[in-house]
Amino acid sequence: MMTIRALTAEDRDDWQSLWAAYLEFYESEVADDVTASTFARITDPAGDIRGAIARDGDGRAVGIVHWFSHPATWSKTHYTYLEDLFVDPSARGGGVGRELIGHVTDAARASGSSKVYWLTAETNATARALYDRVAARSGFIHYEIDLG
Repeated sequence: MMTIRALTAEDRDDWQSLWAAYLEFYESEVADDVTASTFARITDPAGDIRGAIARDGDGRAVGIVHWFSHPATWSKTHYTYLEDLFVDPSARGGGVGRELIGHVTDAARASGSSKVYWLTAETNATARALYDRVAARSGFIHYEIDLG
């Protein structure tokens, strides 16, 4: 039976492994100090980012999700941005991604958020097949200016 719970400091090694695989999937790199800061922010109860880990029936870490809430100008409440979602390839197709999205949706609803939203790569066909079943596409195109 799968369990999903908030990330804690004790999850560091399992999280690190999934985080590294997530970055590799997106052919990206994040500096070690940024990774350390990210994990610290996620596991700080007063921090600004939330995170959860999924474990299979044997206790093996099979997925992670990170999210945060922010003010919104089109709502009296806030929005919840699901920033990172990763499921170990060996566990894909078993409902882990759907459950992690559900976990974020439940947390967002409990906090009074008016919506949950996220981005993914156009080429991420596997994830998009799930996303098309659990959410509506917004029709917006993402732009960004790198200030780094």
